[in-house]
Amino acid sequence: MHSKKAIIIGSGVAGMAAATRLAIQGYQVEVFESNAYPGGKLSMFEKDGYRFDAGPSLFTQPQNIESLFELAGEPIDQYFNYSSVEIGCRYFFENGKTIDAHSDPNLFTDELVTKLGEKAGSLKKYLDNSGKLYKNIGEIFLDNSLHKWQTWCHGRLTEALKTIKPAYVFSTLNKYNSSKFSSPEAIQLFNRYATYNGSNPFTAPGMLSVIPHLEYNQGVFYPAGGMISITNALYKLAIKKGVKFHFDSSVSRIIHYEGKIVGVVVNEENIPASVVISNGDIYFTYKKLLNHLPKAQKLLKQERSSSALIFYWGIKSEFPELQLHNILFSKNYKEEFKYIFNKKTVYADPTIYINITSKMEAGLAPQGRENWFVMINVPANNGQDWEQIKQQARIHVIEKINRLLQTSIEPLIETEELLDPVLIESRTGSYMGSLYGTSSNSKLAAFFRPANFTNYIKGLYFCGGSVHPGGGIPLCFKSAKIATDLVIADSKKAAH
Repeated sequence: MHSKKAIIIGSGVAGMAAATRLAIQGYQVEVFESNAYPGGKLSMFEKDGYRFDAGPSLFTQPQNIESLFELAGEPIDQYFNYSSVEIGCRYFFENGKTIDAHSDPNLFTDELVTKLGEKAGSLKKYLDNSGKLYKNIGEIFLDNSLHKWQTWCHGRLTEALKTIKPAYVFSTLNKYNSSKFSSPEAIQLFNRYATYNGSNPFTAPGMLSVIPHLEYNQGVFYPAGGMISITNALYKLAIKKGVKFHFDSSVSRIIHYEGKIVGVVVNEENIPASVVISNGDIYFTYKKLLNHLPKAQKLLKQERSSSALIFYWGIKSEFPELQLHNILFSKNYKEEFKYIFNKKTVYADPTIYINITSKMEAGLAPQGRENWFVMINVPANNGQDWEQIKQQARIHVIEKINRLLQTSIEPLIETEELLDPVLIESRTGSYMGSLYGTSSNSKLAAFFRPANFTNYIKGLYFCGGSVHPGGGIPLCFKSAKIATDLVIADSKKAAH
């Protein structure tokens, strides 16, 4: 066996980034993917002339993918191009107000001041704090393993910890935002960032106020060709670096002996490796691939993140009042989260997210038409009656769109596909269909996310949205770097 043989289980963003990083380090890398295509949640499909990104739809922090291409010595522009988006999101409220979250902070401030009566300096102060929090805390904790003593001995850590205000830890995001803004609309707008990791702003900590930094201080971007172009670029780069992919190939077991990785079992065949990185859901990895039920059960003690119900609609009309990203807010946000996390069902007045990539480039929908990705937050799958929930949700979503956009949307839907938590679990292996593994609905949830390695099996590592530092594309890139840095550090240690 090649002494530097690595196997990656799953070809999500983190899996492909990890594969490329190890290949650059001289590892012989093979990726086993249960689906017929790479990308995990970051996939696409075409129907009746419409092209839909199937999963994540927001692109921030392009430096994560740029640094990977730089490391690989490949010119990114031959693989991937993107442009900045001037209006990050358009927000619609039940009282008839609309707010454009401009990338230009002065224009965004004008929106909040003139339409909501906010103080002129409130936004700048909020985003300055968000930026400082990211720089002082985020860069240390999101770029390093929290489960290694070296991180806690980091030279910048003492200074960083001094900047943690009690409100970040002991206050909920809603309380924190209520102390920074005066209008219910601005508070709701910034509460929304808890949903970026599947959490509830009324229970998640004020620390999540770090998330708007990525969008407003660093920018929102659009990848040419849609989000699938991220998957395509990563796949081509991995191939270029010599990574071998096996599709329709489910790993059924991880083999270890006397505390060391031996390889994996695929289609009843033993495939040897000295390193295995699982990009699969951590719960499934422990339960099914390692048959370690106590560890799997322990993971279930943490609350699951929310999931999504997505309607992909081909709309035979154009809506100039909509942007690339749009939010139609629930009138009672607190009640909506109570339904999702406590009652485990869908609220009758859900917050609706509409993403329309045909706004950015022609060819993604037939002329004069639009490709709508319509999503609401829903609970993870606990065995609810999803057929009934989907039928009711569709009625509520259509009613709300009709009301806020003053239209009749149903006759304009000429093609439709649906994605629910049950399908999300079956297609991506995300336990219960939760999009981000565990939620961040407690003060210290971030510190309890599963580690990127395990002490009881040497050579086994984890990356992706269900482990540290969390879900979403930027954090998946970071988890790939953390996991592969650990592989490299451990192999150096073993060589001495």
